[in-house]
Amino acid sequence: MLTIDGSEGEGGGQVLRSALTLAALTGIPFRLVNVRARRPRPGLAAQHLAALRAAAAVCGAEVEGAAPGSTEVRFVPGAPRAGGYAFEVGTAGSVPLVLQTVLPVLAWAGGVSRVRVRGGTHVRWSPCFEYLDWQWRWAVGLAGYAFRLELVRAGFYPEGGGEVAAQVEPVSRPRPVRLLARGAPETLEGRSAVARLPDHVARRQREAALAALRGAWRGPVAVETARLDAAGPGSAIALRARFALGAGCCCALGERGLPAERVGEAAARCLREWLAGEGAVDPWLADQLLVPLAFVPGESELATTRVTRHLLTNAAVVRRFLGPDAVAVVGGEGAPGRVTVRGSCPAGAGAAQ
Repeated sequence: MLTIDGSEGEGGGQVLRSALTLAALTGIPFRLVNVRARRPRPGLAAQHLAALRAAAAVCGAEVEGAAPGSTEVRFVPGAPRAGGYAFEVGTAGSVPLVLQTVLPVLAWAGGVSRVRVRGGTHVRWSPCFEYLDWQWRWAVGLAGYAFRLELVRAGFYPEGGGEVAAQVEPVSRPRPVRLLARGAPETLEGRSAVARLPDHVARRQREAALAALRGAWRGPVAVETARLDAAGPGSAIALRARFALGAGCCCALGERGLPAERVGEAAARCLREWLAGEGAVDPWLADQLLVPLAFVPGESELATTRVTRHLLTNAAVVRRFLGPDAVAVVGGEGAPGRVTVRGSCPAGAGAAQ
């Protein structure tokens, strides 16, 4: 059994989520101590507890420490099992983060699975639904993963109550991914959306974002406005700059008292930073691809505009399960970087190929 110190590196919930996926696909049990030790409120919060329970369900794991506030977890995985699953975060905790934990596991389970998760779909410190659907799903699809995602209902802080439905197909013909250069620009796509707020909020977010991107983007633009069904009010804007060989995606969320123009400008400022840098993928995608690519045979390579502490921490967790050569990151924190992932199929995954 591996013992992992959750206070190392970034010291947040990603250590737990990555360890859960890695354990389920390698069969290696682990004990995580000092869970989220670097957070203001250490221990398991609702979304981390939901990810733990979801991972246990999809691989029949034995679990100790699955309680709110727990700072130590023991996880002994069984074999991944395809099927139908429904999980409840119980708060506005992140639905996308729970899905990123379990979807790669189910993809190697040898059959079709359907998953529903209720909670927050557009919340801070988490990829929004559009990022999960447009950016993450696109990138893992290049490696042979096949997911379909549907936003059944949006969930904003603090009400939550959102729901995402996912269908998972078995991995077919897994192949390494090389995302090193962007290539020619194609389309700036996006969505400015509101729930239980006036339509002009979505329009103002969109107009402010496009104004802030003038000079940074000269290609076609396809940014729509939309109304979302949700339990409570909220707004969000997601922008994705798509190139022939790469893409960058940024999201911003509305807050009470924050003008819609500031929300649009925040998303645009994030995307301008990526457009001005070098690298085929944004910093968050480089981090979120490590675990799925670790189970794709061959050598995958990514060039990112910025190495984050999240990426370095995630790489360290992957190495604990798969060995010191599984992931290499060239470039210091905050600088452009290149990531190499040397992957191999999970044990017993022949049926999924």
